[in-house]
Amino acid sequence: MQESPITKYRPWGTIDLPDRQWPNRTIDRAPIWCSVDLRDGNQALPIPMGVKQKLELFGLLTKIGFKQIEVGFPSAAPTEFEFTRKLIEDGHVPADVSIQVLTQAREHLIRRTFESLKGAKKAIVHVYNSTSPLQRKVTFGMSKEEIKRIAVDGVKLVRDLLPELEGTEVQLEYSPESFSDTELEYSLEVCEAVIDAWEPTEENPIILNLPATVELFTPNLHADQIEWFSRKVKERSKVTISLHTHNDRGTGTAATELGLMAGADRVEGTLFGNGERTGNLDVVTVALNMYSQGIHPNLELAELDAIREVYERTTGMTVHERHPYGGDLVFTAFSGSHQDAIKKGMDQRSKEGDDDDNHWQVPYLSIDPRDLGRNYEAIIRINSQSGKGGVAYVLSREFGIDLPKPMHPEVGLLVNEAADSEARELTADEVHEIFRREFLENDSPLQLISYETTKQPGEDELSCEATIAIDGEKQVISGAGNGPINAFVQALENIGLKDFKLTDYRQHSIGGGSATESAAYVQLQTNVGRVSYGCGIDSSIERSGLLALVSAFNRTRA
Repeated sequence: MQESPITKYRPWGTIDLPDRQWPNRTIDRAPIWCSVDLRDGNQALPIPMGVKQKLELFGLLTKIGFKQIEVGFPSAAPTEFEFTRKLIEDGHVPADVSIQVLTQAREHLIRRTFESLKGAKKAIVHVYNSTSPLQRKVTFGMSKEEIKRIAVDGVKLVRDLLPELEGTEVQLEYSPESFSDTELEYSLEVCEAVIDAWEPTEENPIILNLPATVELFTPNLHADQIEWFSRKVKERSKVTISLHTHNDRGTGTAATELGLMAGADRVEGTLFGNGERTGNLDVVTVALNMYSQGIHPNLELAELDAIREVYERTTGMTVHERHPYGGDLVFTAFSGSHQDAIKKGMDQRSKEGDDDDNHWQVPYLSIDPRDLGRNYEAIIRINSQSGKGGVAYVLSREFGIDLPKPMHPEVGLLVNEAADSEARELTADEVHEIFRREFLENDSPLQLISYETTKQPGEDELSCEATIAIDGEKQVISGAGNGPINAFVQALENIGLKDFKLTDYRQHSIGGGSATESAAYVQLQTNVGRVSYGCGIDSSIERSGLLALVSAFNRTRA
C-alpha cells in the first residue's frame, strides 16, 4: 500500500442535489425483479453451466416468481443461442414471463439476437454500450457524439427489426454501461436520444438500466445519481428506471435499497449475489430485507434451503455460512447471552400465541426462520462459548427436558467444559448424552435398586422400604413420611446418610399418550453448603422423583 499522503487514489466527489428527497423516503412496495443468473451469473462461473443446469435453474427462477429473466447473450456464442431457442421451442417459458436477451449495440449482433427470439411470447431486448470517459478514452477512442451515435443506431435497428418478431411482445432495455462512472449530464443525453429513437409509450415503457458496473463510491452517492436522473429524464411516465448494482465495495445491497428510495422501479440481480469480481446484487437479501419490514417482495422464498440446494448444484458455487438469510449459521447462536435471550423470546412468543398475527419480536432474530423453511432446532448450537440458556433450549426443544431455571448454570457448565475439551461444536445428541450421563445415570455412591411404598388404612403417613447400594454394598432401608420422597429421605436419615435438606422439587411430563414419561428435578443443599440438582425420568411419577433425589445426592458428592 502507498504511504500517506495517498496520491494513487482520489475521492470520487459529490453530486449537486441540495434538495434530495430519498433520505426521507422508505421502500413501500416491491420493485420489478429481473434475474440475471443465467447471464451475469453464468459468465462469472469458473465452469459455466451446461444446458441441463441452465434449464433447471430457469425452472427454479420461474417457480420463485421472477417475471423477467435474462437468459443469455445469444449472439455471443452458439450455446447461448441454442439455449434461448430451446427455451422457446420446447415450451419452457411460462406465458407471463419475459425472457431477456443481451446484445451490444452492433448491427450483426442485434440481427442474430432477433433470430434467437422467433416464436417467443414476451421478450426484452437489452441493448448496451459503454459511455464512461474511461471507456471512451481507453477502450474505444471515441468522442461523446460517436458513443451516442452507437446507442441510437442500435436502438433504431431494433425498432426496424420488430416486424421479424410478429406475435412477440417486445420491450426495449437500454444500458449506458458504467453509468456509475459516466458524467450524469452525458448519460442523460444518451438515454434521452435513445428515448427519441424508440418512442416508448406508457403501456410499453422503455427500460433504462443504470448499472453500477463497478461500485466506485458510497451508496448515498449512488442514490443521488438515481434521484438526479429520475427527476431530469423526460417522459418519465414512459420510462422504467432499473438498477444493476455490483458489490466491489461490499455495499451492493445498500446501494440498491437507497436507489429504490431514490425512485427506481426495477432491480436486476442474482440469487445469493453470484457475479463478476465480488458479485452482483443478491436479490434474496434485498427481497427478504423488504419482507422483514412487512412488505411482500412478490418472490416466493419460503423454501430457501431447497432454493440454495438447486443454486449450489447447478452453478457449482457455495453459499457462505454467514451469508444473510441463506447461510448455515445465520439463525444460529453460540454466545451464551444471545442464546438465553432467544430462548426467552421463543418462550414468550409461545405464551402469547405463535401465529402470523402476532408481531414477531424475538431478540437477535429479525425474521422468523420458519418463514424461510428453516427449523428452530438450528437456531441455537453449542460450543465452548455457549451459555446456560442455549443448553437449556436444546434440551427443551429436542428432548422435552424443561430444566428449572436455577438448574441452568449447573448443566451449562458441564456442557461447556465438554465442548472446550473437544475444541469443537457439540451436537444436540451429544448435549443430551452429557446430561444423561451426569444426571440420569449417576449411581455412585448411592444407587436405588428397588423400593416399595405402602399406606395403612386410617394412617396419614406412607411407609417406604427400599433396596439400595452404597459404594456397591447392598442394604435394605425403611422410613415413613407424608409422601414417597419424604419417606425415602427418612429412610436415609435412619442409616445416617441425611446430611442435606431438600430445597426444590419440580416435575413435568414428557411426551403424550401411552409414551408419556415424568421428569422430576430435586435440589439438595448439604450441611456444608454445597448445592446440586438431580434429575430422574421414568414412566412412574413416584419413581422419577426418587431417582431425582438419588441423582442430586450423588452430585453433591461428585
